[in-house]
Amino acid sequence: MRFDHTTMMAIRHTAHCLVGCGIGEVAGMVIGASLGWEPMARIALAVGLAFLFGYSLTYWSVRKHAKSTGEAVRTTLATDTVSIATMEFVANLIEYVIPGALMVGVLDPKFWYSLSVAMGIAFIVTVPVNRYLISRNPEAHHGHH
Repeated sequence: MRFDHTTMMAIRHTAHCLVGCGIGEVAGMVIGASLGWEPMARIALAVGLAFLFGYSLTYWSVRKHAKSTGEAVRTTLATDTVSIATMEFVANLIEYVIPGALMVGVLDPKFWYSLSVAMGIAFIVTVPVNRYLISRNPEAHHGHH
């Protein structure tokens, strides 16, 4: 992958996505672990919150420049859906395959280590996805982040 303007935009977009996904992922996993939920319930909550926070952060950023609420919603959905889905799929797959990662409590270092590794790998995988999407439609992402 070349480190050109499109790649730099993809890195910025993915970093922004990581913040929203990270907030939702951590909140979901902390809540699920604290309540003693099974792994799939933790993952479901984390994914739902990741989409909620990811979309919310983008929407508030986009809304300032959009002509209407509808335009801001359409732009948010168009620019973030694949990015968040990719990041969440990869992060949760990694957490799932790390032995015991989804069965430990929030006070266990393995909980935080596995979450950090999963989000880091998800970031690396999502950058090229976002680069491809931006290269296909740069106007949708221009000025977005």
